[in-house]
Amino acid sequence: MLRHGYLKSPVHWREVDRGDLHGLWIAEVDTSDPDIVVYYAHGGGFSMGSTYFYLEFLIVWLTLLKRAGFRRPAIFALEYTLVGTLPNDACYPTQLNQAIAGYEYVLSMVRDPSKICVGGDSAGATLILSLLLYLGKIGQEKHPRGAKESYMPSMAVLISPWTALTSSLYKNTRSDFLDVSNLDRYAHQYAGYDSTLSVTNHSVSIKDPLVSPGNCTSFSWWRHAAPSKGFFVAYGEEEVFAPEIQKFVGLLTKAGVVATTSRTKGGIHAWPVASLFLSQADEDRHRGLRGIVEETSNRMQNC
Repeated sequence: MLRHGYLKSPVHWREVDRGDLHGLWIAEVDTSDPDIVVYYAHGGGFSMGSTYFYLEFLIVWLTLLKRAGFRRPAIFALEYTLVGTLPNDACYPTQLNQAIAGYEYVLSMVRDPSKICVGGDSAGATLILSLLLYLGKIGQEKHPRGAKESYMPSMAVLISPWTALTSSLYKNTRSDFLDVSNLDRYAHQYAGYDSTLSVTNHSVSIKDPLVSPGNCTSFSWWRHAAPSKGFFVAYGEEEVFAPEIQKFVGLLTKAGVVATTSRTKGGIHAWPVASLFLSQADEDRHRGLRGIVEETSNRMQNC
């Protein structure tokens, strides 16, 4: 409806379509000099979802960043290939390669990685973590003594991250809408092990850290992969991923990486996103995003 003029967007947005790179660039005005860019990857088990479904969520995020004091905030939301849409080329590493291309695009727009906050929810957060591990691996190979390349982002915001694709800690809960058996199926499809698809990417292990970042236990690798101002992780107390998220944050902390959390009491999976659709009062709809923006502002303003 926005694309065809039936609705008017309160902010500027445009579609980015450059070969294998697709996404939405969202800003108050079409500026080439943002003072912060949120690079976002949506969730959906690698099989569902779209940046367009998240458009209201992203516009609210942009608006709250402006109110928090950022003068020219922008968001780039990655539209990556969903598993099963292109049977011959739709599993890992397709999505990671697209995430890398998206980050390079954001770098070209902002020209200063200290102004970049990477983020994602659920499977999108998996892609962001894989991207960080990829960047960290490059930096570790170039600078084994610990110096970081200048292309690392400033901060990472993870909403209910799917840290480990498979885990014995995952159990269905009475509150959460996630189902462990479906998660296992989505995980194997992403890694290319699903018999219903004409893809059999058995050269990739589902335990590979670049596929399943929570399986990376190397303190050194995470130190190289960590954004300069660390991680902020928001999750629900009642969600299936909660035990693995807590384990992951504990690992980062032991590695000496800044990693703080916001745990919603009684919350379910991706509540900052879901509450926008399920709650009625604006205060309830925006509470999760307000916490994220407050944390982002505290770490990145005047960085």
